[in-house]
Amino acid sequence: MKFAFSSNAFTNFTLLDSIKEISKVGFAGIEIMCDTPHAFPPSLTTDKIDNIKDTLIQNNLQISNLNAFTLFALGDTYHPSWIETSQEKREKRIKHTIDCIDLAHLLGAKNISIEPGGPLLPPPEQMSREKALQLFKEGIEKVLPHAEKKQIKILVEPEPGLLLENSTQFLEFMKNFDSKYFRLNFDIGHFYCVNEDPSDLILKLRDYIEHFHMADIKNRVHYHLIPGLGEIDFKKVFKTITEISYDGYITIELYPYKDNPREAAQTSFDYLQTLKV
Repeated sequence: MKFAFSSNAFTNFTLLDSIKEISKVGFAGIEIMCDTPHAFPPSLTTDKIDNIKDTLIQNNLQISNLNAFTLFALGDTYHPSWIETSQEKREKRIKHTIDCIDLAHLLGAKNISIEPGGPLLPPPEQMSREKALQLFKEGIEKVLPHAEKKQIKILVEPEPGLLLENSTQFLEFMKNFDSKYFRLNFDIGHFYCVNEDPSDLILKLRDYIEHFHMADIKNRVHYHLIPGLGEIDFKKVFKTITEISYDGYITIELYPYKDNPREAAQTSFDYLQTLKV
């Protein structure tokens, strides 16, 4: 397994400076935030993309994943989502995902991660879970052919409080698809928050896993902590990851640490050394 750090902790830095800082710590990879202020696709010229590629090479960093989850450039963390009541808003999410697939292709990344549908809206816009699942399915059906053509994997990331938040819901939704380009971004902390054992799930979901997100959690509350500051037994988790012969990236995702991302990245890197992985 290899370790990366997400640029979404470095939103007070430019993407190019984020690459340099993450490389200085010693990480092998970086997850790039496909949103403002880093790599929102409509804002990237050919020259800017070339600068990103050159800076990655100069700093000996690979891309672990493109994070296409948030959409602050057009809304917020979750909106526009796949399950908006407005078709116009849903189409914005679909276009953003297609743009991120194209960006991944240009940058040489293998996968992008997406939100698991989105949050079910409260009244008066409330819709049934069945309707939301249908809308999410229709959205994926629109972007998946493009991903297959570009050979970029779309990784859905279950999250507490969203349409798909646990392994049962994820597996049920995946019955709608039979494509090696639609898989799972396994967020260790998210599954822990919904009272599932990450180590057990790694075995259960091994056929779908393409990438991991890592952050610690305390009291099952969805708040990303530096690894080692919470309750997750990462030695057990990494042992299980080794058992399935996973050799891809595990990305540390610590967006709450925007005021001190360098320290968060260094502390995380030092903690990983204590695990001897």
